[in-house]
This record gives sequence, structure tokens and C-alpha cells, in this order.
Amino acid sequence: MNNYVLDIKEITIRLLVAVVLGGLIGWERERKDGAAGLRTHMLVCIASSLIMIVSTFGFKDVVGYPGISLDPSRIAAQVISGVGFLGAGTILFLKPQIIRGLTTAAGLWSVAGIGLAVGGGLYSAAIITTVVVLVILALIKPLEQRMFKNSRDHTINLSFNTKQFGLIDLEKLLKKNELTPAEMLLQTGKDDKTGNLKISFTEKASRESVLAVLDELKKTEGVNEISSRI
Repeated sequence: MNNYVLDIKEITIRLLVAVVLGGLIGWERERKDGAAGLRTHMLVCIASSLIMIVSTFGFKDVVGYPGISLDPSRIAAQVISGVGFLGAGTILFLKPQIIRGLTTAAGLWSVAGIGLAVGGGLYSAAIITTVVVLVILALIKPLEQRMFKNSRDHTINLSFNTKQFGLIDLEKLLKKNELTPAEMLLQTGKDDKTGNLKISFTEKASRESVLAVLDELKKTEGVNEISSRI
């Protein structure tokens, strides 16, 4: 029978380390205006650490008795599943093909894993993972944008009033800026009074021309909402 018990000092250290590591990632998300920020990440990390401590050491008084078998990894697995539901709440489906919050959700899931590692006493693994996660969140996106900006299509998504704005108006605007769309997908509302349009241009299209069209659309009467990826 293993009677090893954490003393109050070690418990405090593990919980504080979890708060700090979770806070570092939460600070980065807060700075980027993520759906879950500093406090959420800190809470997830310290709670995961506490649960790991409890699952590992909290049942020492019954371990070893006949007919009793405990597996600490089962509780850890449930934490990961539970945080998955929490992360789902940070994902926003703004419009078709426009989704926000996936990175924050993945960050929360990572923070839960870090908390479990700290609770299990795996400080090195937790610290290394925190550093790697911070590098991914802070540095990979600018690098990704630089590497793939020329291989991605330019897209404009807009919602408009069909009585005030139509495809003829759009065609005039595109012709004025010497742009030919690669694809246009139109969806109209049930009452035919509103429409949603996705305009795609190839990577060869002039970025300046696409931006000019975007600026003019923002000023056009009848265009209710507009978003883009350029």
C-alpha cells in the first residue's frame, strides 16, 4: 500500500505553478481579445491541477483494500472531455465559413493538460508545453500569414438589402476596379428582401483593387454587413 501524501507546501507549489502557467497563456489570449481570457485560463489550469492531485492522492485511505481498484488517469480523461465542452462555448459561427474562437478553444484544452501535468508533479513537461503553446499563439500566426498570403484567395462576404443593392451594382463596381471574380455564391432570404453574397478572387487579383472594392461596399447604401479575408 502506498501511503505517500503531499504536504501543504507541495500542494501550494503545484497549484501556484498551475495558476502562473495558465495565466501566461490566458494573458496572450486576453491581449488578442480571445473569447476566453486571463481568468478563464487560470481557473481551468488550477482546477485541472487540483483534480489531478485529488485523483492521485485523495483516496489513499481506501487504496489497497480488497475489491478496491483506483485508476487516477480516468479522472484526468474526464477533465479533458469536460474542458472540450467549455472550449466549444468559445467558438462562434458568425456566418457560413466565418468561424472565430477555434484557437482559444484549443488553448483552453492545452491549459487543462498543463494543469493535469502540474498536478501530477511533471513540472518540466508543463513548463515546456507552456513555452511551446505561447510560441504557437504569438509567432505562428504572423509567419502563417506571411507564408500563405499569396496562395489564398481573396474573399468578401456581404449581407445586403435586395431592394437597395443588387448584382448589377456589384458588377459595375468590379468593372470599375478591373476585377473579375473567380466565384460568386448568392443566397437570398425567405422573404427575398435580404441576400448574402460571397465573392472570391484568385490570388492573382490585385490586393489594392480588392481593398478598394471593399471600401466602396462599406459606404454603399443597402449593404448591411461586410467581412473579408484579404
